Amino acid sequence: MVRVTVEDLGNALRLKVEGRLAGVWVPELEQCWRRLTARSPGVALIVDLTYTDFVDLAGKYLLTLMYRSGVQLSANSPYMKTVVAEIAG
Repeated sequence: MVRVTVEDLGNALRLKVEGRLAGVWVPELEQCWRRLTARSPGVALIVDLTYTDFVDLAGKYLLTLMYRSGVQLSANSPYMKTVVAEIAG
């Protein structure tokens, strides 16, 4: 299960992802991301993975797409830092 919360930081929007970004929950984050980019074009987006426990292959693919489109990925745990480092290349 995943929970996505949107926070307005004034100069950017943060998508706080909590739980497991896997399986049927990956489209949940994708829909949120696409809605935000359509509604607020040009606004910086940050995906906060501090409280994300696990990312499957589909989740990693989505995060890669987001990163390549200019989304900043933020992580604190060793596991998520490794995932982000792999995505950032």
